[in-house]
Amino acid sequence: MTKSPVKGLGAIVMAAGPGKRMRSKLAKVLHRVAGRPMVLYAVELAERLAGEGVVVVVGYQGKQVKAAIEADYAANPRLGGDRGSAHREKGLTAHVTNRASQPPPILIAEQPEQLGTGHAAMQARAVFARARSGPAATYVILNGDTPLLTEATVRDLIRLHETEKAAVTLLTANLRDPAGYGRVVRSRPGGKDERDGQVIRIVEDPDATAAEAELHEVNVGTYVVDGPFLFEVLDKLRPQNAQKEYYLTDIVALAVERGLRVSAMATREADEGLGINTRRQLAEVERVLRRQICARWMENGVTLRDPATTSIDADVEIGQDTVLYPHVALEGRTKIGEDCLVRSHTRIADSLLGHRVVVQDSCVIREARLEDDTMVGPFAHLRPGAVIRRTAKVGNFVEMKKAELGEGSKANHLSYLGDARIGKGVNIGAGTITCNYDGTRKHETVIEDEVFVGSDTQLIAPITVGRGAVIAAGSTLTDDVPADALAIARAEQVNRPGWAARRRALPGAEGRDGLRVTGLRAGALRPAKARHVSQKAGAPMPKPRKAAVAKKRAGREG
Repeated sequence: MTKSPVKGLGAIVMAAGPGKRMRSKLAKVLHRVAGRPMVLYAVELAERLAGEGVVVVVGYQGKQVKAAIEADYAANPRLGGDRGSAHREKGLTAHVTNRASQPPPILIAEQPEQLGTGHAAMQARAVFARARSGPAATYVILNGDTPLLTEATVRDLIRLHETEKAAVTLLTANLRDPAGYGRVVRSRPGGKDERDGQVIRIVEDPDATAAEAELHEVNVGTYVVDGPFLFEVLDKLRPQNAQKEYYLTDIVALAVERGLRVSAMATREADEGLGINTRRQLAEVERVLRRQICARWMENGVTLRDPATTSIDADVEIGQDTVLYPHVALEGRTKIGEDCLVRSHTRIADSLLGHRVVVQDSCVIREARLEDDTMVGPFAHLRPGAVIRRTAKVGNFVEMKKAELGEGSKANHLSYLGDARIGKGVNIGAGTITCNYDGTRKHETVIEDEVFVGSDTQLIAPITVGRGAVIAAGSTLTDDVPADALAIARAEQVNRPGWAARRRALPGAEGRDGLRVTGLRAGALRPAKARHVSQKAGAPMPKPRKAAVAKKRAGREG
């Protein structure tokens, strides 16, 4: 059951740092986890929690981070209605002054110079101050690099904060390898003082002593903080650490100094606390998240023949009783209907598949639409704009781009169909090519209903083939074909009796299958002039004029 946002709660998402340990030109929070920039997991979690709005603090590559959030905000159907359309037209920052927007908008705070997490929170404070008359009652602070964190865990953290009337409540995790994480330092455990075992400070990894480095309880980077306390204490932070930065973690020690309560809650699963600072950690989080995604779809009635080799992105949707074979990758915003079958070594990205669709082995499908009861592959390539209508079939080594294959039509073998509209009940013969590019512009091919296209046909666009027409195999068509016509456009066949025997007898010929031919004039190998004929179905085939053909032959063989 979907839960409502918490009244009086604002959210701050930290997404400003470059992530130097990633050793990348790309900002850390833009690296993808299960097909999505990792920052989006934290942003969406914040949206579900915060009744008083969300501020995302951006800095390094801030424009790209903001663009990723806007793109998701516009495309993700969870937002719906006017909220999504307003963002498409005006962008996120336009909503800072539009308080009529419901639910509350995502706000952007910029941190031009990255001086630490405490400094980032200061920038969020300024944006919240402009958007409302005063601070929210409470703030939840999330890191943009913890995509495994769940809503249930953060709601439990908020409840603990309220129950214990704490100034600061932090989420911790116990890791076997705590290297790189801030350590949670507690007072002497096991004593008689009720404060024994309480959190007294957080020490970052570069500043930890040898003894502190041995601690395995780490700070996840998720906090619930009393609103007035947060806004007041930020001004007390000082960059007295190895990095010369303003650490948000120092608010814990400041709360302890004032005698205020600091609470802590450990994650149920250590995986939830995994942050991403390195490529190795990125791979580990990706592995965990993809395993969770596969488990969720199996629980929802999807069969995975080999979950370990099946890759499903976070935004993919799959219908009940669909079967995925090993080594299938479903990417982006792909949606697959019920009772589909996707066989091995197939990649489907940002595509829509109807019900009972069969995708054979080794296909690539990108930004395409396949209607109910269609069949594709093996070894088919559907590029952006490909549309396969109901019961149509696309077979071995067929490539389609910005082309529509009509209901019940077939393109079974070795064809390229680009910039084409193909009607119902059409047969596309093996080796057919729509020649759509003239070196400067693309042109469209239109094939109307019930057309039969023979094998090895080239259609030089722009061209229209009328309903019910038949195209003879081996034709190269440059003109439109009328409805119900037979079109032939190929060289005339010529048989020369005894020619092969005479060739073999010539001096220098290399046997029956030799490749060298000497003593022959070049004209003897020249093909006859191509002929392009369109005629109504049922009309007799045109016959070449005997005298003209005999004269041409005499000239060639003379």
